[in-house]
Amino acid sequence: MGDPHRVGIVGLGFISRAYLDTLGNHPAVRVTAVADLDATRSAAVAAELPGTEAVSVERLLGGTDVDTVLNLTVPAAHAEIAFRAIDAGKNVFGEKPLAATFPDGREIIDRAAAAGVLVGCAPDTVLGTGTQTARAAIDSGLIGRPLSASAVMVTPGHERWHPNPDFYYTAGGGPLLDMGPYYITALIHLLGPVRTVLGAASRLRTERVIGSGARMGHRIPVEVDSHVSGVFEHANGALSTITTSFDGVATTAAPIEVHGETGTLAVPDPNHFDGETRLFPLGGTGWQTLPPSAGYTGAGRGIGLLDLVTAGGQRAPRAGGELALHVLETMTAVLRAAEEGRRIELTTTVERPPPVPLTPVDEWSLSR
Repeated sequence: MGDPHRVGIVGLGFISRAYLDTLGNHPAVRVTAVADLDATRSAAVAAELPGTEAVSVERLLGGTDVDTVLNLTVPAAHAEIAFRAIDAGKNVFGEKPLAATFPDGREIIDRAAAAGVLVGCAPDTVLGTGTQTARAAIDSGLIGRPLSASAVMVTPGHERWHPNPDFYYTAGGGPLLDMGPYYITALIHLLGPVRTVLGAASRLRTERVIGSGARMGHRIPVEVDSHVSGVFEHANGALSTITTSFDGVATTAAPIEVHGETGTLAVPDPNHFDGETRLFPLGGTGWQTLPPSAGYTGAGRGIGLLDLVTAGGQRAPRAGGELALHVLETMTAVLRAAEEGRRIELTTTVERPPPVPLTPVDEWSLSR
């Protein structure tokens, strides 16, 4: 094994801990620098990781000790940090969505191509055994020709548990741009790219009340639609429906179901890496649980960055920028379709990422 790939992390909020758990001690990468608007956060993280320096954002983006910038800022800042990293000749792996707007997402990909650097983007949860086992079942013909799918995400809103939920209700937020990437990325892994979309959206209330932390009881404005439904026509002819909501209480619907000529698959929550994939075959009498047959076993946040680094140009990254751009256009087109009351044809497409063979944890995470 050569020298570790050097990673600098910008943004050390709630999600950063999950990434650090995966990347902090992995032999293929080394976190060399961390930066946050709150200097106490970066100092605390740097103290945990030998050889990691707490620095300013400017120093991290301009430093020579970082090969890839892990961009964990709020959605509204995704594009700015990505632009600056790319202009400094660095690869970028970002939290979802790729950007708050499709034009910014398009520019990230175009700038990276011109600069000869790589772009990756969450969600990488779909590389775990849950979604990948479902994909393997479809690809092996277990349900025959896939005809349709449904995806459902219903919660009463992140303000109930997140101490600083403001960004979920501003541009780049809302249930579709926040949670939709998990479901739409999974649908593309399962069924391929989207060709056209329809959409409808609504907003239950204009304010939300923070339910935990130091700001508990504080009211925040809602600037985006908080319940969004869409219909996707995939390039292979399959139809998908999606519902994402911060306005409901609960649902009994499966996170994702895929219906084929000879069976239906219940796919586990794409916000998690694992979970049961279940099959109901045509003529059967009940659901059958499929054993894990594909995916990174025991994976955590950051596996997509590791996949990007270890691809080495020999294959397409499985959580790559082109996929993230297609997902972003799909989501923003649904919102535009809802606003304009019409079907929208997408301008991007993408190849299904390479499937993940069943990979034991000790093969992808040598530190465990």
